Amino acid sequence: MVKKLRVGWFSFTCGEDSTIVFSELLNDHYFDWIKLIDFKYIKILKSKNVLDKLDVAFVEGAISNDKDEKFLKDIRKKSKKVVAIGSCACNGMPSAQRNDFDKKTVNEINFLLKKFRHKKKVLPLNKIIKVDELVNGCPMQEKVFLKVLNDLLIEFGVINA
Repeated sequence: MVKKLRVGWFSFTCGEDSTIVFSELLNDHYFDWIKLIDFKYIKILKSKNVLDKLDVAFVEGAISNDKDEKFLKDIRKKSKKVVAIGSCACNGMPSAQRNDFDKKTVNEINFLLKKFRHKKKVLPLNKIIKVDELVNGCPMQEKVFLKVLNDLLIEFGVINA
């Protein structure tokens, strides 16, 4: 039996531009990757997803509410490695712009924060969980993502160096 990398792709508060780039990468690499990767949780590909014992979780976006924070912590528990995908996941920006709003602006949007149960601050992943790898950019840097993925395929013994 061929070993496959058990992968999840998750998206939180962001423009999901890295997910779009990933979708485009699938257009080019799907038939190679499907032999190497077991996509366990990836809503852009399938409707039935399983969050259970992942080798790698690729997580796009910043965390803006308690529900997403709880889910992120669950992802971390069930993943051997977590890769922050895109600027929002890596450093919070641009999703975290409101963290720097002046008091007047915060007061003006406060009703929305309460209505949608948002946190006072938008957080990058590493403020909540341990992150093993970063793929920066808005959208993510394609070449860096491909290198990180290749390195993980080697690390988990799916392919040889």
